[in-house]
Amino acid sequence: MSAPKKVVLAYSGGLDTSIILKWLQTEYRCEVVTFTADLGQGEELEPARKKAEMMGASDIYIEDLREEFVRDFVFPMFRANALYEGLYLLGTSIARPLISKRLVEIAEETGADAVSHGATGKGNDQVRFELCAYSLNPEIQVIAPWREWDLGSRTKLIEFAEKHQIPIAKDKRGEAPFSVDANLLHTSSEGKMLEDPSEEAPDHILQRISRPEDAPDVPEMIEIGFEKGDAVSINGEAMSPASILTELNRLGGKHGIGILDLVENRFVGMKSRGIYETPGGTILLEAHRGIEQITLDSGAGHLKDSIMPRYAELIYNGFWFSPEREMLQALIDKSQEHVTGTVRLKLYKGSARTVARWSDHSLYSEAHVTFEEDMGAYDQSDAQGFIQLNALRLKLLAARNRKFK
Repeated sequence: MSAPKKVVLAYSGGLDTSIILKWLQTEYRCEVVTFTADLGQGEELEPARKKAEMMGASDIYIEDLREEFVRDFVFPMFRANALYEGLYLLGTSIARPLISKRLVEIAEETGADAVSHGATGKGNDQVRFELCAYSLNPEIQVIAPWREWDLGSRTKLIEFAEKHQIPIAKDKRGEAPFSVDANLLHTSSEGKMLEDPSEEAPDHILQRISRPEDAPDVPEMIEIGFEKGDAVSINGEAMSPASILTELNRLGGKHGIGILDLVENRFVGMKSRGIYETPGGTILLEAHRGIEQITLDSGAGHLKDSIMPRYAELIYNGFWFSPEREMLQALIDKSQEHVTGTVRLKLYKGSARTVARWSDHSLYSEAHVTFEEDMGAYDQSDAQGFIQLNALRLKLLAARNRKFK
């Protein structure tokens, strides 16, 4: 493949991506366009612009994508109640398709023939970035410096930075105690001091959630309103998708909700240990389950639950733009047509618990489930034939088994 003339780099402004910017310029003699996405990571992004200007980026994109991130990626995923390996709310995984999408779009806007990212050759993100990019532009060239260069140690990275006069923050000269990725949905911490899963993670790892032990001693009640499977209000106040997640993050962080210590199976084959903080997402998942309990038909709900692990795995592995994920999304979205109503939750010392739910679309019938006189809504004698029909094959199996015992 020919050397690229212009590359769009996913750029954070940190040391690693600053080194990549200079490495691309020196290794490929190419122009570099930087793209920095505000996904709610809580960092000031203007320093990234100044640093990119200083280092000679030919063009600089800094974009606030928080609303698009939550509306078009987080919310569709939450309609599925997606959990990878039963626990992980996919906070890093779901951000990569949006970043990849904008990388490819900016490449087309600027006439670039390649994109680049700072993911290492051991992790999942390299796979996610590249599968998404190729799904959107099969001709795009992807440059992954961590798989190409010989800067395999912190010492070599620092030496390269000093040689090319890349500013190095004082706290970057030593090895970081752990690696952090953050966006509006979650914060993940992994590596270094967290690599031994037999050792409890220290409390100072937590960045957006209070320890449950330190959370308020008084529970807080909140109400979340839903329309067609998506949260639209908190305590009766209509809010945008990003605003809802921001407020739920505040509430969850305050009450110590959403801490996960997980050893997961990476797509590339190894196990890794991460500490995930997903305060708003944990509350949102509980609330969405709560409203589905009264508005979703049992057959639809059980089918949806059966495909959820496959849907979550597709997102984790980087197949957001695949036809199978889009097919499953169509099924999931169909199931949400009547998932409208309100859920009341109690937030208290690490837990978010549904305590009430109501909806004009509810399938719940007090007349049918009451222990009191049901006034003919349900004929209990009908259950006898229902049981006999369902027992028929079990009786035949039991008779055969007794015969040959």
